[in-house]
Amino acid sequence: MPKKPKLGQNFLVDEAACLRIADALGDVSARTVVEIGPGHGAITELLATRCSQLHCIEFDPTLARELTFRFREDLHVTIHHADILQTDLAQLTTQNGQPATSLDIVGNLPYYITSDILLHLFRFARSGFLARAVLMMQREVAQRIAAPPGVSDYGPLSAFTQLHAQVTELFTLPPSAFHPPPDVYSTVLRLDFAPRFAELDVDAEGFNKFLRASFMQKRKTLANNLRAAGYTADRIATAWPAIIPAQARSEAVPLESMAALYKALS
Repeated sequence: MPKKPKLGQNFLVDEAACLRIADALGDVSARTVVEIGPGHGAITELLATRCSQLHCIEFDPTLARELTFRFREDLHVTIHHADILQTDLAQLTTQNGQPATSLDIVGNLPYYITSDILLHLFRFARSGFLARAVLMMQREVAQRIAAPPGVSDYGPLSAFTQLHAQVTELFTLPPSAFHPPPDVYSTVLRLDFAPRFAELDVDAEGFNKFLRASFMQKRKTLANNLRAAGYTADRIATAWPAIIPAQARSEAVPLESMAALYKALS
């Protein structure tokens, strides 16, 4: 009888899907790749033959031991029993033991911490440390991330992601692609990291804080959210750009307009 998965894991068992995910990273023959949540190593096995250095971050101690034994002869594959949210990606090394200058990321993200992992990755993306990520997540979350401004799915995670990367939806997988089958469909996204702070002429820390305040309560207008964050009505009225309707909600405002308002308020 197969072992019951721990931590609510759903392991990808569709071989064609594993291949498509590995292919989506492109040529990684000279690259250092980080795999988040490798599980039993279905994608790991493919990446190990393709990349220069592979770091696998596995939270489950049993799976980490299994992978360590399985790839014990692959000196360019390192298994870390660790929490990705506590992992300093800048400390990972290349095959010659030197600090990596940039990384590619691949992973099947746990549904309940997808947003936390993305925000963790964005910290490193802002310094130019990440090049590309191919990530699988719950379909509804992927749809929110890829949604453009002006549609109901657009929200803070959409804005933060699109501020840091170009988002491409690759494909969606049914529950039958996993064991055990989850209750949801899963979508694979490719993120090509290209932070827009310089383009928008905003400072990262301040603008990120401003976006969080702007989306604090989805049912409120942008102006009301900003008043709740401590901006006075007079200050908002003076700074308000003509390109933003007075009663606009944050989900209807493109990042370019958000940046214009932020700079006017600064």
